[in-house]
Amino acid sequence: MTKPATSRKQLGIKLATTQKPKSKPRAPRKKTIKVPLKSPIVSFRRRLLLLSLETLGLAITAVSAIMVLLGYSANWFSGTRFFTSLLPFAIGVLCLIVAAAVLLIGWWRLRRWLQGRAAILAPVLAVCLALVIGWFVMQNQFTQAIGHFRMLVGGKQEASRITLAHQVYAAYRRYDQTQLLKMVNRAETYNPAIEEAAKVFDIDPNLLQGIAATESSFLPRDSLDGGYGLFQITLVPKAIMAQAGKKLGVSKLSLLNPQHNAFIAAATLKYYLSEMHNDLFLGLLAYNIGPANGGLRFIMQQYGATDFVTIQPYLQTLPRDYPIRVLSHALAFRLWQKEGKLPVYEEGDNAMRIQRIGVPGLQAEL
Repeated sequence: MTKPATSRKQLGIKLATTQKPKSKPRAPRKKTIKVPLKSPIVSFRRRLLLLSLETLGLAITAVSAIMVLLGYSANWFSGTRFFTSLLPFAIGVLCLIVAAAVLLIGWWRLRRWLQGRAAILAPVLAVCLALVIGWFVMQNQFTQAIGHFRMLVGGKQEASRITLAHQVYAAYRRYDQTQLLKMVNRAETYNPAIEEAAKVFDIDPNLLQGIAATESSFLPRDSLDGGYGLFQITLVPKAIMAQAGKKLGVSKLSLLNPQHNAFIAAATLKYYLSEMHNDLFLGLLAYNIGPANGGLRFIMQQYGATDFVTIQPYLQTLPRDYPIRVLSHALAFRLWQKEGKLPVYEEGDNAMRIQRIGVPGLQAEL
């Protein structure tokens, strides 16, 4: 039995029903760019750097403010009476502690607000505060406040040092500026030798310049009391001469040679500073007295003196003002080095500026 033929129409319908529908073309996938995450180490270092800047700025600001406020308070309430000096000062310290606590809490809240906007804002603000304090440090008012603060902390010792420093300033003030300038100009010839000796023996070169100015006014000559050369060298222990020769690399020293003379002076000053436990005034006085009368140490033991202030009254026949003259000349050389001129002490604000520069060898302490 034959099957009925299938028409083309029916065959087309069947093929159409059995053929799978074509799938729609897929849209191209968008390429995603992966942003590399910061390394945990880099992120930690950045946070640590910002925190360090913030802490440093706040520490500088806080310490400077405390020193200034305590310095001014010590000046305002100076005295020994309980109700007018001691009690108000104690209340001021208490108020300072409370104010510091309030400001710390305020900063913590401000810091949270700033970090909500940018992590760098708090460190930048702290550094700006430190820069403002740095600008204030350069002003004369800060010098006065620090002087009061050192007096508060240093007590009797600081008071005597300040008194001696003002003796140096007063001696500089009395000098004839014209003559002083001539001496500074004469020193130019000998400054290289002095600076070399100062570097070898680790001494402030302005101190050696002050000694040479006091001893010879930079006019090397032989004196009637047996002094020779630029530093008027007289009796020097053999050990010091040997040390100076060793540093110079020569076996025989000549007191008429400015370089040899400077090395001997530097070695001698270094020796006496060590003997006087680095007390500059006593070291200079011992340098001037030398081994005469048993030396300064024996004289101090004889009279029971402990410092330059207490030994001064007993030096009637000895040059008790020698350290003052040396340091006042050294101050002149320091001012010339710093400012290129010798300012008149009493003009304008020169006094405060000179005190801020400080006496060579004492500026770190006064």
